[in-house]
Amino acid sequence: MKKTWKINFITLAGLAITALFFLLNISSPRIVNETIEAMFLDYRFQLRNIISPPPPPENILIIAVDEKSLDIFGRWPWARDLQSELIDTIITGDPRILVVDIFYPEPENPQRDAALGSVFEKYYGRIALAAGFDPNAPPNDDEVPDYLLDNAILKIKRSSQLEGALEVHKSKVLSVPVIYANAILGHVVSPPDGDGKLRREHLYIKFKDEFFPSLSLVAAALARNMGTDDLVVQGHSGIDLGDTFIPTDIRGRMRVNYLGPEGTFHYVSAADVLDGTFDISLLREKIVFLGTSAISTYDFMVTPFSARIPAVEKNATVVENILNKHFILNTPVSVISCIILFSGVLLSFLLPKVRAFSALLASLLLISLYVALNQYLFTIHSYYLNFVYPFGNMVVITILFGAYKYFVEERKAKRLRSMFSSYVSPKVVNELINNPEMARLGGYRQEVTILFSDIAGFTSFSEKREPEEVVAMLNEYFGVMTDIIFHWDGTLDKFVGDEIMAFWGAPVAQADHAERAMRCAFHMSDQLDRLREKWQSEGKQAIDIGIGLNTGVVLIGNIGAAGKKMDFTAIGDHVNLGARVEALTRQYKTRILITEFTLAKLQPLVDNHRFGHIDLQEADTVKVKGKDLPVKVFSVRPIPHPDKEA
Repeated sequence: MKKTWKINFITLAGLAITALFFLLNISSPRIVNETIEAMFLDYRFQLRNIISPPPPPENILIIAVDEKSLDIFGRWPWARDLQSELIDTIITGDPRILVVDIFYPEPENPQRDAALGSVFEKYYGRIALAAGFDPNAPPNDDEVPDYLLDNAILKIKRSSQLEGALEVHKSKVLSVPVIYANAILGHVVSPPDGDGKLRREHLYIKFKDEFFPSLSLVAAALARNMGTDDLVVQGHSGIDLGDTFIPTDIRGRMRVNYLGPEGTFHYVSAADVLDGTFDISLLREKIVFLGTSAISTYDFMVTPFSARIPAVEKNATVVENILNKHFILNTPVSVISCIILFSGVLLSFLLPKVRAFSALLASLLLISLYVALNQYLFTIHSYYLNFVYPFGNMVVITILFGAYKYFVEERKAKRLRSMFSSYVSPKVVNELINNPEMARLGGYRQEVTILFSDIAGFTSFSEKREPEEVVAMLNEYFGVMTDIIFHWDGTLDKFVGDEIMAFWGAPVAQADHAERAMRCAFHMSDQLDRLREKWQSEGKQAIDIGIGLNTGVVLIGNIGAAGKKMDFTAIGDHVNLGARVEALTRQYKTRILITEFTLAKLQPLVDNHRFGHIDLQEADTVKVKGKDLPVKVFSVRPIPHPDKEA
């Protein structure tokens, strides 16, 4: 009963841990989702890029103002007439759209600003222009000009209130209206997570009670010959762009499914476009991004792959995700909850039933399977299976059970091994360790079969020989007989002089204890004959033994002086009877005697010739102390070779 309580207790502890992680998963603390969970997502990105790096998209190209461009055309920002020339040259290559990821925060030269604005007006509908907003500016009373409302507003069919959207209070486009007035605009506000990495794209932001799309969302719409009027925000779940559903969170953020580190997309130097080195016809029907990548332009972001990636490449990634539907799909909370419950309940009930090493292997296997499944789903399907709570639940339960097994069960196993290793075979010791409830050390009654054996005429034998010779022969004899007793899974109780006492049926219960004892007696007799031949060949005097068996209920337990000397032994009338039966072997000149109680257990085997052909004869009756009726004793002649293995 005590062991059952311990199993229940440790199982309940595992279930309590599972319940805790279940509740944490439901409540989803933001600190976990945006820090620890995000960190594990980064690892999945990096591992995916090792396992199956995606090829660069062929329909997207980035024209970058790089170090080469600055070396040839001077430091950034360039004069706006040069930028006008660059944009006009790109458009002559007939791209599907051009996404200009460049800010114009201040006026430069009225004629140049007007010329640049005329380029955007000339190619209206084919160019998406980055619009700057300041997410850190305080609320103000700035008016929103009509051109901003007409060209940049996100005209969504709102299916619910979008109170979760990021709200900004200042736009950087108001100072240069001549450039922005005739362009299709998209914001590029990209606040990173707490660790500085940008993992989400704000597909829309709130400005002056209106909603503005991101540059990438506008570019994706234009690439599909759509406008912002075709965007439908479905509450807090995502955005419809035609037949494409873009999943978002409550704040309108989409997880960016980065394809790789910096340079994953095809890059062309802006210098090569301006000097005619690059074949402009290669831009036909491509989605072209124009941005900066030179270090001195400081337009970089931190991603799961890189500490520095050009912002233009992040925007290109978002467009690629939308057009190719390469979204990171979030797992519903209900699915993660089921995983937590399944793994937690499985481990809580499984681990208490196995040894520490097996428990560790089982836990590692389950954890490894979850990690492998997690990475497989992400690599093949971009499916984001939440990691922290299921993984944490399995790890904490494993640590709990590991500590319990080490400090409680393994110490108990060590104690049992120390206590019983000299009494029983390693096989029985392991069975006791696996089922420690069998080792009832406090005392209990159990039916067993007791075997006594001693050497005939040992006193006179030992008096005629040197002590060293007697000890050597005894050690050899005891060693052989002990191995035989252990072979038949017996319990070696003690050596008393030349006497051996053993029994079967405790501490591990054995339904066939009488048969095992009988076969052990036959085996001992057979092996003694071999020893006698050996000793005679060595010129030594051969000895003989007597073996007595009795079966009955005895008292089993760890008996002795507590803290000084304790022995696991059997005591009682049936033990005494076994000793008396063994003493009669000399009187009847037979090697093995058994009582009627043992014969009653063996009779079906004798009748079915399970022992082969044996000579079984009644030898005598023995008066038992405290009993009115005498006990019959039988002589058994052993067969040469037992036919049953332990």
